[in-house]
Amino acid sequence: MIDQEVVDAYNRRLTVDLSNIKELTPSQRDAVKNYGSMAEALVKNRDLAMFIHHYRFEVNDALVSITQHTAEANAERIALANQLAGVDAFVNSLKRAVYKKNRLVTAEQAQNTGT
Repeated sequence: MIDQEVVDAYNRRLTVDLSNIKELTPSQRDAVKNYGSMAEALVKNRDLAMFIHHYRFEVNDALVSITQHTAEANAERIALANQLAGVDAFVNSLKRAVYKKNRLVTAEQAQNTGT
C-alpha cells in the first residue's frame, strides 16, 4: 500500500515558516512558489471545481436523506459530515498554498524595490 513514491512525497512535503522570509533558503523559496503554482492551477481549474461541487452536493443530498434518529443513522450523519469536512480541508489547503506563494512573491518584490 505504501511504496517509495509515497515516502518520497512525504519527505518532500512543504514545511516552511513564512514568518521570517529572509531566512528561507533559495530552494525553500522555489519549493513554496512551485507548490503554490501547482495549487493555483488546481484552484483555477473549472473542471476540478465542478467535480468538487458535485461531490459535495451528492454528500449533502445523502445527508439530507437520512430521516431516522437511530445510532446507525447518527453514525452515517457523522461519516458524511466528515467527508464534507475533508473536502473543505483539501480546498483550504490549496488556498493556503496559493496564499503562501503570493505572500512570498510580494515580500520578494518589496525587498527588490527596497534595495
